[in-house]
Amino acid sequence: MSGHTPGRPLRRMAVGVGVFVAVCVGAVIGFAVAGWPIDDALYMVVISVFGVGYGEVRPVSSGVLRALTMSVIVVGYGAVIYAVGGFIQFVVDGELNNALGVRRMNKETDALDGHTIICGLGRMGHALAQELREAGHQFVAIDTDDVVLSPDDDFLVLRGDATHEEVLERAGIARAAVVASMMSDDAQNVFVTVTAREMNPDVRIIARGESRRTESKLRSCGADTVVMPTAIGASAVTQMITAKRPEQRLDWFLQTAETGLELLDVGLRPEEIVIPGHSPLAGRALADLETIGGRDYLVVGVRRTDGSTELHPAPHTMIEPGDSIVVLGHQEDLPSLVERVAPAAPARVYRGVPQL
Repeated sequence: MSGHTPGRPLRRMAVGVGVFVAVCVGAVIGFAVAGWPIDDALYMVVISVFGVGYGEVRPVSSGVLRALTMSVIVVGYGAVIYAVGGFIQFVVDGELNNALGVRRMNKETDALDGHTIICGLGRMGHALAQELREAGHQFVAIDTDDVVLSPDDDFLVLRGDATHEEVLERAGIARAAVVASMMSDDAQNVFVTVTAREMNPDVRIIARGESRRTESKLRSCGADTVVMPTAIGASAVTQMITAKRPEQRLDWFLQTAETGLELLDVGLRPEEIVIPGHSPLAGRALADLETIGGRDYLVVGVRRTDGSTELHPAPHTMIEPGDSIVVLGHQEDLPSLVERVAPAAPARVYRGVPQL
């Protein structure tokens, strides 16, 4: 890539044009002071600067006028060359940067495998991209507009229409694991779903829908999960109003999270772990869970053997055998957490023979 900043060629063009105008104005004034009419002075400056080879309108006999004429030719030509050089640099740098940027993006996209393709970088798509980036998940975003990104948004953005096969092909649809169509237009999400399903029958498709009628269409077109922000918001508010007991709120959380809403879209999943008597956590405080299972999770609640539920339990909460803890974590991390917190019961041995 070029080492020049975009503003440097522009400044170079501005300086060249400024010097050229100043030389022309100064030369016209100089000829006028020498007694030339303004029109003759202007004509003399033009034919001198551009070197058209016309004859002098008045004799340039004095040394001062000859020095002025030579200065106009040398400095004027130099200013024009300097300005034109800045313009050429501006064009070349822009084209070179674009070419190298496209080449770099194609190279990085070709290296993706098992990644997510986000179609649409609106408010919902952008939030999904940020979450995936923080989770360390590979993805590439597609949008038809030049998306303005903040310095913190360091991810691949492919400009194009996600409903077109060639754009999805450039995004690596054949190697992708998930396609998330997050555009605000239901028709576009349907087209993306149809196109993506035809190009990769095994890819998981998560599509956004704004109306109930669109949900059935998206599913019939091949969407595995349909996310409806309006319905999700209404359901959340309803549950907050009507669910008076903690166990109802916990059940609602598990139910909605398991249906593939925003949590699953960014690789998160809830897990209810029953603590057996031989668990290293049995009879200990909840704070000891960090020592046993690490910290890559969030404890949502504890369900006791008597049916009672504690939401957002304190670290000093004691965990007894038979209790259940509800945690939220990354899908790939939960199996190891379950293995450490609720390991399989050790086999009983009788005279050296394992008893099942």
